[in-house]
Amino acid sequence: MKKEPIGKLLSYLHRNNQKTLIKELVPYGIGGGGQHSFLKLILSEPGITQDQLTVRLKFDKATTARSVKQLEDSGYIERQVDPLDRRSHLLFPTGKAKDFEPVLERILENNNRRLARHLTDAEEDQLIGLLQKMIGDDKL
Repeated sequence: MKKEPIGKLLSYLHRNNQKTLIKELVPYGIGGGGQHSFLKLILSEPGITQDQLTVRLKFDKATTARSVKQLEDSGYIERQVDPLDRRSHLLFPTGKAKDFEPVLERILENNNRRLARHLTDAEEDQLIGLLQKMIGDDKL
């Protein structure tokens, strides 16, 4: 039996996952490009900078800037000039974002359950461990 390439399988899962998430999040004014990931991190670490978001989430600076702008335009985050570095902005969740947080968590949890629906708990743990091992120290 011929093995499917790992990259192809991961890509397929990623594309389908993104399609599902976008369908769930668009009604709330959150689009693609990982906006949910940015919002989730800003909610958990209010005052994070755009550069810190880029590094932590491993997106390029242009994607981060686009997503931050879209989240700001949608009323989910606000920028404040960093008093320690006037060139930098601190990102904070708005009341709208805080109200939306439980909905976002539910959507992401349901999506994760959907992805792992054919796996036992042990298989899910094994898969997570193997993927983390493949990622290693980010030298892909």
